[in-house]
Amino acid sequence: MRKKNTLFVGKVFHEFLTLPSTNLYAQELLSKSKPSEGTVISAVHQTAGRGQIGSSWETEAGLNITLSVIFYPRFLPVYRQFSLTQAVALSVRDLVARYTEKPVKVKWPNDIYIGNGKVAGVLIQTTLGQKGFRNCIVGVGVNVNQQSFSPLLPNPTSLYLETGVSHSLPLLREAYFQALEHRYLQLKNGRWQAIGEEYRQYLYGRGERVLFERPDGERFSGTIKGVNASGQLLVLHDDGEEAFHMKQVKMVGAPG
Repeated sequence: MRKKNTLFVGKVFHEFLTLPSTNLYAQELLSKSKPSEGTVISAVHQTAGRGQIGSSWETEAGLNITLSVIFYPRFLPVYRQFSLTQAVALSVRDLVARYTEKPVKVKWPNDIYIGNGKVAGVLIQTTLGQKGFRNCIVGVGVNVNQQSFSPLLPNPTSLYLETGVSHSLPLLREAYFQALEHRYLQLKNGRWQAIGEEYRQYLYGRGERVLFERPDGERFSGTIKGVNASGQLLVLHDDGEEAFHMKQVKMVGAPG
C-alpha cells in the first residue's frame, strides 16, 4: 500500500505500464471529467514524452520517474504564471538535492542540472479561462537509475551516474509529491518573492559568462544576471543587458 504523506498530491494515483505521454493522458482526463487536485498519472514507460519547445524526453523503461500532476491554480494571477514555473522547478530541484551533495541548479526555465548534466525536465501546460487559470498539468521526468543514454542527447545524467546508488522509484515519487505539494502551497500562500529569490539563488550559470545562440545562428557571449517577473532571462553582453523569451535564445556552452 502506498504511503500518503501529503494532503492532496498523489492521493489519487493512476499508474500505467506504458503511455505515449502522461501529460497527454492528463489532458484527456480533464476533457472528460474534473479530477481532484493533485491527481497523478504515472507511467513505467513513456513512449512519446515531450520537453519544452517540442523537444522529446527519452527515458528507459522502469528506471526513471515519468509522471504528471493535475492542479487548479485559480488563486494565481495570470501575470504570475512564471511563479508557477519557478515553484515547480524548485520542487524538482528539492528532490534531486536530497540525494546528492553535488551542486543542483535550475537551468532556465525549468531543467534541473547536477553540475553540467541534465538530470530532470519539466513541461507545464496551462489552460486559461475568462477569469484566469482553469487548470494546469505539471509533467516531470527525472533520470534516476538509467546508466546509458543516446549519444544524440547533449548532456544527460542520472542520480545513479552521479551517486553510484540505485534508488527506489516508489520512494522517490513519494518524496517528490511532498516536495511539490510544499512548493505549491508556498505559491498558494502568496510567497512569490521568496520563490523568486530561491530560483535566482539556484539559477544555473548565474553570474558566469556563457555562450548563447539566437534563432538566426548568431552566437554571442554574455553573463546571466537572473530573470524578470515575466520569466525572461536577463543577459548582460557587449551591447548592454537584454531580456530573452524562451524561443529567442539558447545556451550552447557550459558556464565558465
